[in-house]
Amino acid sequence: MASQEDFNKAAEDVKNLNSTPSDNDLLELYSLYKQATVGDCNTDKPGFLDFKNKAKWEAWNNRKGMTNNDAMSKYVEKVNLLVQSHGLKA
Repeated sequence: MASQEDFNKAAEDVKNLNSTPSDNDLLELYSLYKQATVGDCNTDKPGFLDFKNKAKWEAWNNRKGMTNNDAMSKYVEKVNLLVQSHGLKA
């Protein structure tokens, strides 16, 4: 299980990746971060033509029921994989 310190470090590391992760990776990070920090999705679904925010909402809403600790751990794991594949800025 990831600690709050691990989670905070991962949140900082993700800002310093050498390259931008794929859209799917970004959606996964977003949904895990929101689930870890807010909990279950608590906003209305965006409109049909708001593609970006609708995708983000759906990614987060699919995490419904996941505990904050599980989301934090999965977020840290995902960031660590991205650091390995993308590297960090010096």
